Amino acid sequence: MQTLKFVLDGAAGEGIISGEQAGALLPYMEARGVGLNVPARADALDIGGPAEDRAIAPVEDTEAPRFIRGFHDVLITIGVAIVMAGVWGIGAFLLALPAIIILAEILVKRQRLALPAVLLTALYVHWILTTSLLIQDEATGQQDAIVGFLLTVAPLCGLLPPFYWRYRIPLSLSLWYLSLAALALGIVFLVLGRMLGSTDLFTEHSTLCAGILLVTALALFAVAMRYDLSDRFRVTRRSDIAFWLHLVTAPALLYSTLSFVFLGDFANNTLFSSGKGLPDALVIVAIVIVLMGIGLAIDRRAFVTSGLLSLGLATASLLQRATAAPETYIFLSLLIVGIVVLTIGIGWPHFRRWVLTPLPLALKEKLPPLR
Repeated sequence: MQTLKFVLDGAAGEGIISGEQAGALLPYMEARGVGLNVPARADALDIGGPAEDRAIAPVEDTEAPRFIRGFHDVLITIGVAIVMAGVWGIGAFLLALPAIIILAEILVKRQRLALPAVLLTALYVHWILTTSLLIQDEATGQQDAIVGFLLTVAPLCGLLPPFYWRYRIPLSLSLWYLSLAALALGIVFLVLGRMLGSTDLFTEHSTLCAGILLVTALALFAVAMRYDLSDRFRVTRRSDIAFWLHLVTAPALLYSTLSFVFLGDFANNTLFSSGKGLPDALVIVAIVIVLMGIGLAIDRRAFVTSGLLSLGLATASLLQRATAAPETYIFLSLLIVGIVVLTIGIGWPHFRRWVLTPLPLALKEKLPPLR
């Protein structure tokens, strides 16, 4: 009765009942056959189906994406990887797409296997991008970098929706949102470059570009949160869609914010140089901490992992300023970042409680409950 336990723990976390009452209610209700109305159909654990709000699998960890339902998924995924490697290896480029579709029909549409669905989605996207690049090489030759980017991304916007409509794979819908955002960015930068007569927009108008990147990252975050907030208990496919979106929006928010703060430093490759002092490193640490706080509030660990590289580089920069030897500050930085990761990972429920406690009740009722 993991679902019932999850709900009772959530009620205790919100102060509706005490933890002791939740612990006492669980065996009492179980003994009387009380449970939640979770679909008992064979497709209740499907990754696919006609509706995003169909229950997939009640889980104890609300951020557990539905990748694997058993070693059978792993074995089939290995087989898919080997078969597709053989198809690509013999140069049967035209056979790659039919092979992907046939495997998707069998493994995703009929058997509802989650891990093979992820791999087949990645292979489908790879095929689209490869085909687009080959067509560009044959048809256009030399062209503007942004135009080439648009011609590469545009097919994803058109070909991912039917793939999602047919197989209902959360990753495919998330990739479609990302491709739309990338296409919009490319169009905006292309138009601005022509209007401003700039050949290097990122260097000559770094503030403007940083602002556009930040707005785009915030828009993607809003889409991800729309799916997250619509499935507070994370038992449907909408939660998986949000999971994949957050994997990209978290680093997008981080680095778009850093690019806006440090402006032209990214273009000049000087963000983490030895010329940077204590204030700059502290700004990076502060931004990472804020994003970690957001991740704790919405119960998404992607906001923690996305900042590890920046946190490590900022820590190394601080230690380097202290004239520490390279073999010292590099490994000391790894040690510090590792301790931070373990501390947050082990104490995640407690840190979430600290972050959620001061928030208004109306907001807490929309976020995933405490566990």
